Amino acid sequence: MFATFLCYYHIIAEAIQGQLEAEIRPSYATEVSVNNTDNKLCLYANLMVNFSVTYEVAGNKSETVMFELPEVVTTQGSLCDNTSSTLKLSFGKGHSWAVAFTKKEETYQADSIDFVYNLNDSTVFPNASSNETVSVTVKPGFTDISMDTCYSCKSKEVFQADAVNQTIWNMLIQAFVVNGSKSEQSTSCTADLPTTTVTPTTNGTSATTVVPVTNSTTPVPTTTPTPTPTLPVPSTGKYSYKPDVNGTACLLANFGLRIGFTQGEKYQEMNFEPNGTTVNGSCGVNSSELVLISDTITIVFSFMSESNKFYLHALSVTAKPSPANSSLSLFEATVGSSYMCNKQQNYNITDLLTLYTFQLQIQPFGVSKGLFSTAEECFLDSDLSFLVPIAVGVALSFLIILVLISYLIGRRKSRTGYQSV
Repeated sequence: MFATFLCYYHIIAEAIQGQLEAEIRPSYATEVSVNNTDNKLCLYANLMVNFSVTYEVAGNKSETVMFELPEVVTTQGSLCDNTSSTLKLSFGKGHSWAVAFTKKEETYQADSIDFVYNLNDSTVFPNASSNETVSVTVKPGFTDISMDTCYSCKSKEVFQADAVNQTIWNMLIQAFVVNGSKSEQSTSCTADLPTTTVTPTTNGTSATTVVPVTNSTTPVPTTTPTPTPTLPVPSTGKYSYKPDVNGTACLLANFGLRIGFTQGEKYQEMNFEPNGTTVNGSCGVNSSELVLISDTITIVFSFMSESNKFYLHALSVTAKPSPANSSLSLFEATVGSSYMCNKQQNYNITDLLTLYTFQLQIQPFGVSKGLFSTAEECFLDSDLSFLVPIAVGVALSFLIILVLISYLIGRRKSRTGYQSV
């Protein structure tokens, strides 16, 4: 049974004259089916995959490109067997993405994901110094999938290996299809499982509110709304990304982070906890990426470098909902320096997401010896910030004087009109 083509939408905000205007851009999933020798469906997939690849260019430099699994692919090389299956999707000039499955009694699992990319494809990898074909393999962790069910995961999962980041989401996939018909049942990933929303408190404990049981003859008791507790200042995390475990860091970031988001009609805030956070990313000449992965949320910061300046270009937060903005221009500073802002900054990323930063210092390009370069301060930290209230005061004083002069002139004219003859 063929599933209906799905179209998902990403929220994108464009910065126009300092204001973010939300716009909806359609993004299409890749949907494929594979038949066995009896011409019956044996493999099905409907998913979205984004790739971020860092590669070498002339002059001992590197570039980072980002592209997605296209809507149109071929399934040549896919295999179906009783105990093992392979879904292989080929696209472009020599690129492929393949998932290997194995069957274990009443369950099946994905053992590996193999991504092959051809550096000789100049449309994807311009000015590459190599023309070789590169293969990277990761273990996805899609396990204990019940037989005759689809594996479903709407949340984003990021897999990092060597110079490649793979982001997979909105995934519906089934191996070992029974009787040639895709199952209507699904096994959900852990990230999609429902969680109980707990109101954050300052002491780290959670309070459970019990709703009183009432009947038709007992009046509902009047309750006084409990004010939302004020969150403490978030802990400052110190993050660094090294392309090579034994090498030096190419991207540095220190900050405390608070995230405000709207779920339904309810607005909530949470502090991002740096303890236990996994750091991934990529470093290039014109683009770099910092990926922070915790147990509950994944945040991707994408930086661009243009005209000797760098800035935060895109921000993606994987939560429920999963807002993203790919048209930002934040944290701007000169390449070779770091951006610093110790005071709290608030950014409305989209209608659903607000970002609060504390004690921020970040450098996505030109890191030397694993240390921050000289910092360029934000306006709030600069000595000029005190001029704002002074300028406002001067403007108000000028306005008061102007009103007073107008009043005196008007009063003098009125007296002239009543002189005796």
